[in-house]
Parts: sequence; C-alpha cells; structure tokens
Amino acid sequence: MSEVIAASRLATASARLAPVFARIAETAGAHERAATRPYDETQALADAGFGALRVPTELGGGGLTVAEFFAVLVDLGAADSNQPQIWRNHIAFVEDRLAGGTDRDRQWLARIAGGTVIGGAWSETGTASILGETRLERVDGILRLNGVKYYSTGSIYADHVGVLALGDDGAPVIALVASDTPGVELIDDWGGFGQRATGSGTTRLIDVPVADDAVFSFDDRHVSQEAVYQLVLLAALAGVARAVRDDAVQRVIARTRSYPHALAPNPRDDAQVQQVVGRIAGHAAAAEASVERGARAVDEVWRTIGTGGDLQAAARRAAVAVYEAQLTATDAALHASTLVFDALGSSGVQADAALDRHWRNARTLTSHNPRIYKERVIGAYLLNGTDPLSIYTIDQPDAAARVGTSDDDGASDESGVSDEIGASEPTGVSDEPEASA
Repeated sequence: MSEVIAASRLATASARLAPVFARIAETAGAHERAATRPYDETQALADAGFGALRVPTELGGGGLTVAEFFAVLVDLGAADSNQPQIWRNHIAFVEDRLAGGTDRDRQWLARIAGGTVIGGAWSETGTASILGETRLERVDGILRLNGVKYYSTGSIYADHVGVLALGDDGAPVIALVASDTPGVELIDDWGGFGQRATGSGTTRLIDVPVADDAVFSFDDRHVSQEAVYQLVLLAALAGVARAVRDDAVQRVIARTRSYPHALAPNPRDDAQVQQVVGRIAGHAAAAEASVERGARAVDEVWRTIGTGGDLQAAARRAAVAVYEAQLTATDAALHASTLVFDALGSSGVQADAALDRHWRNARTLTSHNPRIYKERVIGAYLLNGTDPLSIYTIDQPDAAARVGTSDDDGASDESGVSDEIGASEPTGVSDEPEASA
C-alpha cells in the first residue's frame, strides 16, 4: 500500500509540473541566446509547488522521498540544466529543516510549502578560509550583517538568502535575510561560459538587520547535506545528457541530406549515425541510474535516522555512492555533449541551434565540483578505509569504515561528521571554483 501511495504522490507531482517543465524547455534556448534570465519560469516552479516537493504533506508539501524528488529534478535538468542549480541552496535548506525537527524548522517548511524560495550566499573570493570575512554582530541591540559574497547561486530568484557569517563569538552561523531587505544588493555578475542563468554572482551586505530567530547554527545541518549539494549538480548533469540524447534524436530525424560516403542516403538509416545516437543514449541512461542510486543512498540515511541505526555508516555509504555517481554522470554528460556533433551535419554547429550550451553547461557543472578529488576520496576509502565524510582532514585508516568489514565503535565515531568546520565540505563552498584554485 505504501508503494502505491508513493507512486501516486510522484505521479501527481510530475503531472502538475509537466506543463511548467515544458515551458522551461521551450524558453531555455532563447534565454541562452539572448542572455536573459528565467525569472518567470522560476516563479512558475515556485507557484506549482516545486520547492515544497520534499516538505511533508501535513505541512502542505509533496512528501516525496529523496529518490522521487531527484527523479523530478533530472526531468527539470533536461528542460534546462540551470534550474536544478538555481534551486540548489533551497533544496539543501529544506533537508536541513527536515533534519532539525523544531517548531522553527516546521514554520520555515510551512512557509516553503506556501511558495517561499531560499537562495544562498556562502562563498567569498580572496580568502583562504571557507568561512570568509562576513560578520554578524550586534550593534545597539540589533544584529547587523556586513560582508561581500560570491557564487550566490539562485539568490537573484529567491525570497530569502541564507548567508554564512561569523557571529560575535566567532562561531559560524547561517543568517536568513529577505532579499529585499535594505542593505542587501544582489548582483548578477556571474561570468562563467556555462550555467549562465544560475545567478551565481555577488551579494553585498551593508548593515543588514537580521532577526534573532532568523539565525541558525552552522552545525544545524543534515548529516548528508554535502551529498545532497553534490547530488543536485549531478541531477543537472544527468539532465544535460538526456537533453543531448533528445536533441540528437530530433535533429537526426529532421536531417534530409547526408554525405557522399555515408552508409545511407537518409541519416536516420545510417548505421554509423545510429551507433552514435545509441552511445549517447547509453551515457544518458548511465547518468540517470547513478543519480538514482545516490539518491536512494541518501534515503537510506533518512531511514537510519528513523530507526536509530548506525547513522555514520549510512552517511558514509551515501557519500561514496554520490561521489561514484559524480564520476559516472560527469563523464556521461561531457562525452554525450561532444558526441552529438558526430551525428549531425554543419547545421549542428549553427549558433541558433545552441547545441554548444550542453557541453558548456556540463563543463561548468563539473568545474564547480572537481572530479579528480572525488576519485581519490573513493580510492582512499576502498583501499585504506579513509573516512569519506572528512575529506578535508588527513585521517588515520579506520578499519571499520572499509568495505567488507563490520561496523564497530569506531564506525560511528562522531569525528567523521561535519561538526568541525569544513570537515565534510557541507557548506557547498568548497565545490565552487575559487576553492579549487
């Protein structure tokens, strides 16, 4: 019965969002060519309840599991790969509030069910610390926020922005401010050659007043928050691969001319062209399957929270599953977005076709989260039991964390969680370009 209910929830959400996704797909190319922004499309998603798909039904949300939600997110990424990244900070914020379980958390979830959109402003340039220089300090009895952030993904579309700052006591906090608060300036100056519409630009904060109840401890995050952050990018990559597949099919079918040395006069009947399209389809399928596997691993973390099992072991498995998915989805999207031109003639490189955006978007998504480090993390985990939740520390091998060994006291040691700043890159800061310089 529970599976029937779950299927019904997903079908209901997908049906409600289908026309919005179709509109997004129709306008994505135009936005790319004109360098305009999908403000209306993003608002339409909020109005249709996209931002509340993970919010419990009793609070007005869709009640989807992580795997169900990420299936929808891949659909959105296929329509426009910018969109999953636009919603990335919002998605992580929802998971954190679900994990918190306090009255305040539930209040924010209810607001999100009502259509509120959350952006983020965490990263800074010009500093070696992931915490940055932004400060939240009490002045004349009022909390004031001052600083400059970059890579403020999604914030130009958001109602509230979560800002990473250091409080009076030096402890890191997340301060939520309404995007139209005096002193908040959101600048759309992201200059990447891909993912151009994500709004990943500068946020300036000058004496911004912050309510006391809008401040969250930096530690109040879901144990797999970092995995969720990365999985959002992978859903976008899987979306790219699927969009490439669909574009390849559509454009090959539409072709009426071929080359003198081709195997058939009609490109769709050419065995070599068929082979290329088949390879692209395989890449798309692999990317989607790996994202689904990673999402199911995060669902298992939630089940472990509910049953009181070994949370750290579940979180480790989820992290590894997501990192493995990263390698698969990255290669799939990059290969597919290059192969597509082998199936097309000169028309495929026409600017108005905008097919180059698929590779540019895939490459940009990949650069946000460099795969070479995750390859090492996976290898170190498999060979030496190095804790994948502590990828910014040099850990002693933990035999209990190794594949094929049983979990003992060491496997549930809290040192592997993101209690320490930067211990498991939960912030999403470390996967941005400046942190990998």
